[in-house]
Amino acid sequence: MNYFLLIIGLVTLIVGGDFLVKGAVGVAQKFRLSSLVIGMTVVSFGTSAPELIVSIKAALSGSSEIALGNVIGSNIANIALVLGITVLIFPLPVDRNSKIIDWPMMFIASVLFYLFAINGTISRIEGFILFIILICFISFLIWNSRKKSSKLNEESEYVIPTPRQFILAIGSLSLGLVGLYFGAEWLLSGAVEIARDFGMEERIIGITIIAFGTSVPELVTSGVAAYRKETDISIGNLIGSNIFNIMAVIGITVMIKPIHVGENTLNIDMIWMLAIAAALLPMLLLGKKITRFKGLLLISTYIAYIAILLLSMN
Repeated sequence: MNYFLLIIGLVTLIVGGDFLVKGAVGVAQKFRLSSLVIGMTVVSFGTSAPELIVSIKAALSGSSEIALGNVIGSNIANIALVLGITVLIFPLPVDRNSKIIDWPMMFIASVLFYLFAINGTISRIEGFILFIILICFISFLIWNSRKKSSKLNEESEYVIPTPRQFILAIGSLSLGLVGLYFGAEWLLSGAVEIARDFGMEERIIGITIIAFGTSVPELVTSGVAAYRKETDISIGNLIGSNIFNIMAVIGITVMIKPIHVGENTLNIDMIWMLAIAAALLPMLLLGKKITRFKGLLLISTYIAYIAILLLSMN
């Protein structure tokens, strides 16, 4: 039964990711927002929904290691694994905003996350601070995108959808989000039970199996977006998802219930998360694209991290 849930969950995620990308493009056109902004907001929130649900459930049940491991592992997987696989499918051109706005915000979020965790507990007020910063950042992104779009020739730069096309786009976006939610739930249910059968501890389950499971929506969505040449959605989805994971998922979770941070999580996992986030910057700055070679480097880093984690179990 567990293996059946894995397969059904994966198929549902793939179909949901396709609907999500189609719908997101239509919404972007309607509101004259760039695909990058839609990727950073609507798509990122949708693909981060599984992390939010899993982390809240874990925190309320007293499994803070799973709640934290889910977010930290997902952020590592989004950059080192998901981006790596995505650029193997289609090397991604790097937008200027990704370098000067999106990456800095992701890194600031990661550093704040670490600083708030140093004392061993992330409190409600710290969660509130993270969430407020996210709201301000999203507001800035939307304002900046609409300001730029007003300076462009609308007919040449934007194809405004008809009311019927917009309704279909909303429907497609909604179906995609529902597909990602249920797909992630089924995939996780099967994966966690299989992992527990093998005797894995909570921290390892959270940072590997659950983190990978909740990163599958990002993987599917970014892969589909890259295949459809919607490269701004692809990059925006991944960087935006990491920002949402920290500022929305951790922010909301600790506002509901403060989370204890273990020594291994603070001194090992979070350091890896910060290092991989920092390593992304030269990949964005060097060259006009994130190439397949850079993708292989990222995937190799992820494999090394998981290998070290699994060896530490022995």
